[in-house]
Amino acid sequence: MVAKYKDNTYIGKGRVLTVFDPWNNPLCTCPFKYSLHPYTGCSHQCLYCYATSYIRARRSIPKRNFIERLLRDLERADQRVPISMSNSSDPYPPEEREFMLTRRTLEILLPRGYKVLIVTKGALVARDAELLSRGNAAVTMTITTLDENLAKRLEPFAPSPGERLRALRVLVEHGVPVGVRIDPIIPFLNDDEKGIGELVEALASIGVRFIVTSTYKARPDNLKRMKTGFPEIADKLDRLYRVEGSWVKGYWYLPLEFRKKLLKPVIEYARRNGIEYATCREGLTSREWFNAKSCDGTHLIPLRVKPRRRTLLDM
Repeated sequence: MVAKYKDNTYIGKGRVLTVFDPWNNPLCTCPFKYSLHPYTGCSHQCLYCYATSYIRARRSIPKRNFIERLLRDLERADQRVPISMSNSSDPYPPEEREFMLTRRTLEILLPRGYKVLIVTKGALVARDAELLSRGNAAVTMTITTLDENLAKRLEPFAPSPGERLRALRVLVEHGVPVGVRIDPIIPFLNDDEKGIGELVEALASIGVRFIVTSTYKARPDNLKRMKTGFPEIADKLDRLYRVEGSWVKGYWYLPLEFRKKLLKPVIEYARRNGIEYATCREGLTSREWFNAKSCDGTHLIPLRVKPRRRTLLDM
């Protein structure tokens, strides 16, 4: 149960630092890690978002008593396990400018030697570049296209692709390891090989070290939004996913060979530009599709700060 307060924030009875749970998806290749979300909901409102099936499509709301609950949870945390911020609710929504909840979280985790992976579309992450550069931290930024108009339709309240590229440049200049999620690749929208090549080459010029890519997996709620947002391809998406595709652990997947065709340009351009690459929940784990040490970018996290306390396995 979740209780609502007058200031429109929420509190849950459970922990805020939890073990990442891929819902027994046999295609998930993520390493063992923690998941941490300072906010619930997500103000970016991306049409393809899978998380809205369980957190609802609403703006980002800071979790009530989050810092106190985090400090409690850290008492039992194993510092060898990376902390991913965040897998379903962006840690850098517009609201972060006011609440600074992610900033306060980093100020707790990084000096203590915790390993942190930031997963975001928020260009505001550049604000914390200096702090991130002093800790065991890496950043993966999602960029689906360089086409500003398409991005605005797909990700209506997220920073523009240009803003995200500029944020990445700031991070690289501060020595923060960065990767990019070109995810999802959506048929008929951002699957143009020329556009993908231009994006990968732009990332290479900045100093991006790692790319992970994935095809759009449809769920009933996000497929409805995609069809509403892009009525010109609604029938094609419906046929590809619901007729020709297959239902795998709560998602409609495109046929395997079609998925390979969509992902191949990303992999090829990454290879040509000397960037590590991986695929996400595709079942494509051979070196042709996956040559990085992790699919999520946790292998990018440097070890700059020695942990202050023992781990669970040492107790």
